[in-house]
Amino acid sequence: MIQKKDDPFFAIKRIVQKEHSEIDELVKKFSKLDKLKQGPDRYKLLKDIEEHKKKIADENNKIPEIVSSLNVATPLPTASKVGLSEKEKTALENAKNYYEKDIPLKSAGGRVFTKKELYLVGLEKETVRRIGEKEKSDEEKKKIKKGGASNYSKVASILFSGISKMLLGKNSFKDLEKDLVKANLDYSPPGYMSIVLLTTLISTIIGVFIFLFFLFFNIGSTMPWVTRVTETIDVRFLKVFWIAIVVPIVTFFVMYSFPYLEKRANESRVEEELPFATIHMSAISGSMIDPVKIFDIIVLTGEYPALQKEFVKLLNEINLYGSDFVNALKNRARNTASKKLAELYNGLATTMNSGGDLPTFFSKRSETLLFEHQIEMQKSGKAAETFMDVYISVVIAAPMILMILLMMMKMSGMGLSMSVGMITLIMVLAVTAINAVFLMFLHMKRKK
Repeated sequence: MIQKKDDPFFAIKRIVQKEHSEIDELVKKFSKLDKLKQGPDRYKLLKDIEEHKKKIADENNKIPEIVSSLNVATPLPTASKVGLSEKEKTALENAKNYYEKDIPLKSAGGRVFTKKELYLVGLEKETVRRIGEKEKSDEEKKKIKKGGASNYSKVASILFSGISKMLLGKNSFKDLEKDLVKANLDYSPPGYMSIVLLTTLISTIIGVFIFLFFLFFNIGSTMPWVTRVTETIDVRFLKVFWIAIVVPIVTFFVMYSFPYLEKRANESRVEEELPFATIHMSAISGSMIDPVKIFDIIVLTGEYPALQKEFVKLLNEINLYGSDFVNALKNRARNTASKKLAELYNGLATTMNSGGDLPTFFSKRSETLLFEHQIEMQKSGKAAETFMDVYISVVIAAPMILMILLMMMKMSGMGLSMSVGMITLIMVLAVTAINAVFLMFLHMKRKK
């Protein structure tokens, strides 16, 4: 509904907007006042502050006169219009007599009405119900998020925080700290290093149990699946002792490299969203608003999940840490996983310093990023075709040919001692492993 300029509500809205702008100016001037010592500049600033206060007071004095001209006495909805049951209608009507006493009344159906519920009827009650359900679901999500992993990290920090800080003080672990920041993981470097050490300890215990199992038992492809070893203990030890060493080492390197892999994945997600977000920013910058508001709007849209995390960090640098816009851009350029986003930050900082045209900057940058995105999509298409050919050769044709060769060697008695069941099991496991590798590769290379 379009508001007319003579509408009292429109007048109140306009007054509030004016007061909001005056308050913004007051905040800026008070922040400058703390940095100035006694002198003509401080005196002039104090005089400006008093003028802003006077303007706010003048606008406030207009509100009572406008409010007195309003007529908002509209009849409240009755119980008959709400869609309640007969028992609830009776309880609601009876409750109106006790409105001033705020006495909870219970209807025959077991429903309780309080003072706050007397006029929360119809759509208002439905709105309150939905808000309550949303708050409840948010609380449940927070409970889920606070469980499990957080308890694990607490235990890890208690056990290994000292060792983690000592290891992070060495230059060999500096890359881990950088990768954690750029990967947007919710862990501090000492906390994550403690998790790595605890996980390695657990994997060491598991590796020892696996080693002890294979020291005395074998696993076969035919019944019975588990059999006792027939070799001497020293020979068997030399065959399986590596399990207790390899399992924790592999676990440590997988956990240590996870932030780097997550950083690469985050870089890919950011660069997938960046061309379209830059087009959006180009359209917003045409309205000549504050550049900080451009990033604020992009965050509020929620259309770019990966970029949203990066832009929230930028806004926190400005709003929480008090950094100016240009320095915040340069700092985030050093700590982002995406080179293209870093180039956007640095280019925007240079444009701000040189007094350049922001709409033109965003327009040109969006054209470049969109062109590069199209090139990447074409490369992905060509790579998918090659990948399909390789998959058909390795996963479909090669196992069939190898299976036939092994069977022929078995039947001709050329020294192959494996049974048919063992050959089949080996081929099934090999095809499964190859498919798992291909699926991981596809997941890493997929484009949204």
